Amino acid sequence: MDDCPQQTPLFTFGVIADIQYADIDDGYNYSRTRRRYYRGGLQLLRNAQESWSESPVKPEFILQLGDIIDGFNKDHGASDRALDTVLREFSSSAVEVHHVWGNHEFYNFSRSALLRSKLNSSPHADRSLSGALAGTDIYAYHFSPFPGFTFVVLDAYDVSLLGREETSEQYGDALSLIRQYNNNENLNCPPESEGLQQRFSMINGGFSKVQLDWLDSVLSSADEKRERVTIVSHLPVHPYSTDPICLAWNFNELLAIIRSHSSVVCYMCGHDHDGGYHRDKDTGVHHLTVEGVIETPPDGNAFGTVSVYEDRMVLKGNGRIADRVFLFPGCQSDADHREK
Repeated sequence: MDDCPQQTPLFTFGVIADIQYADIDDGYNYSRTRRRYYRGGLQLLRNAQESWSESPVKPEFILQLGDIIDGFNKDHGASDRALDTVLREFSSSAVEVHHVWGNHEFYNFSRSALLRSKLNSSPHADRSLSGALAGTDIYAYHFSPFPGFTFVVLDAYDVSLLGREETSEQYGDALSLIRQYNNNENLNCPPESEGLQQRFSMINGGFSKVQLDWLDSVLSSADEKRERVTIVSHLPVHPYSTDPICLAWNFNELLAIIRSHSSVVCYMCGHDHDGGYHRDKDTGVHHLTVEGVIETPPDGNAFGTVSVYEDRMVLKGNGRIADRVFLFPGCQSDADHREK
C-alpha cells in the first residue's frame, strides 16, 4: 500500500442523531439531570445542513440515526406537524437522507404509519405495509453509495413493546422477554441500577431471528465480494460503546453475527445522548455512538461528516462530536488508533 494517505475521498456522508424536536420549552431527561433543548434542535440541524451544503465535497447522503422528533409531540397532538417541520429542514438541500427509527418514532407513530411515511427511506419503499424484508413489517434494508461499499440499516425495535399492537403476537413475545428480567410496574424503569441487565427497559428493543438471518445473508454476500460494510441502527450493540442502559436487548446475538463476517468495518448508532466509541479488539470493527442533538446547548453543535477512502473512514466532528479515524481491519498497522 502507498505510504502517502489518499487525499481525495471516494465519497462523503453526514451523520446526526437524536434531534428530538418539539415546539415546547426546554425540559429535562427522565431523571431530571440533563437539560433538553426541544426547539433548539431545529437550529442545530440548520447548522449541519449549512455546513454540508457549503462543503467543497458535498455529502452523498445523510444518516439520520433516529429520534427525529420527541415523544412529547404525541401528548400535544403535534406529531405530524413536528415531523413536517424537521423534514422540511432536511429537504432544504437535495441530499438523500437515510432515516433510522428510534423509540421516539414509535412514541409518535404506529409501525404501519411509519412504513407509509417519509421516514421510510428504503429504496424498495412503496409506502405500503411491507418492509424491505419481503412479507414482513421489519424496517431493514441495504444500499451501496459507491462500488465496494454497502450500508445496512437495521430495525432495532423489531422486537419491542413500542409500535406494536397490544393484541399482536409480536407484542406478547416482547412482553414475555422483558418480563424475564424486569418486574417493575413501569417497564420504562430499568430492572437494576447498574450492569448489563439495565438494558431490559421499554425504551429499548431488539432484533428478531428473521432480521438477524437476513443480515447474516447480506454480510455473507458482502464477504464474497470483499466489500466494506457499515451497519447503522438506533441502539448500540457493544457494551463498551455506550451506557449499558441504552443497549439493544439481544446485542450479543448481533455482535456474534458481526464477528463472524470479515466485511463489517463500522457500526453507527444514536440513543445514548452522551455518545461513545469502542473498537472491538477481536475484529477491528469500530462502534460509534453519535452524541445527541437534543442535549446540545443552542450555542453548540452535534453533527459529523465522514470521508471514506480505500483504507479508512475519517470523521470530522462538529461541537460535541470528536474527530476520529476509522482504519479498516487488515489495511495497515493501527496501533495508534486503538479504542479510547
